[in-house]
Amino acid sequence: MFELALDPMTWGLLCLVALAAGFIDAVAGGGGMLTVPALLTAGLPPHLTLGTNKLAASFGSITASITYYKKQLFNPRFWAASVLATAIGSILGTLLVDKLSIDFLNKLLPIIIIFVACYSLFGSLSPTESHTLPANSNTLKVKQWVQGLCLGFFDGLAGPGTGTFWTASNSLLYKMSLLLNCGLARSMNFVSNFISLITFVALGHVNFILGVTMGIFLMFGAWLGAHSAIKFGSKLIKPLFNTIVIILAGKLIVEAYLT
Repeated sequence: MFELALDPMTWGLLCLVALAAGFIDAVAGGGGMLTVPALLTAGLPPHLTLGTNKLAASFGSITASITYYKKQLFNPRFWAASVLATAIGSILGTLLVDKLSIDFLNKLLPIIIIFVACYSLFGSLSPTESHTLPANSNTLKVKQWVQGLCLGFFDGLAGPGTGTFWTASNSLLYKMSLLLNCGLARSMNFVSNFISLITFVALGHVNFILGVTMGIFLMFGAWLGAHSAIKFGSKLIKPLFNTIVIILAGKLIVEAYLT
């Protein structure tokens, strides 16, 4: 069993990172790109890092998703297929994380991120300003299942950047406002975080004390981020989203190809 021994300064820095990650994740996704490297740098083994990060991230994602729900920017019944597909994908991804090499994924991921970055820079994250849900159809259900399974699986297998993928893929798949996009992205991120967390707990890959501590700061950051997104809308969301995507792409390229 891994024994965690962190000095107070390192613990405090991890909590500050969690605060910033919660704010970023609630607005644009990608908060895990801050917390995962920070936990690894602090000396946690990779699998314990992923599990502990899921615990902390669940605090932040549930805070953001509840905020969007209360503002009527997320309809659980309408997105029920997405919820179920994301949960199934997350379980499968987490169960496989100990079994599969992710070297190929590490090589492929930067390419996907660059595509997302180009789309976010030259495309539109918000096809409409109207807070109207997409038309309910069989095609919509297929989109929900494919998107949920893929992104849930990715979140269970790796994690960082999942919220960013949700935000970008929502804009490609559904015609709805940016705030509805964010409400769906943050809520689905909570689903995959929580389901993956349960699986990590069963596998024994979670440090509860550190995860809860960081989770409290993530929760506060997520509350600030969600309210800021609702107040400032696309003026805040799109620039921050673009910035996070570009940083994410650069970081993954360096790690996958230059180290």
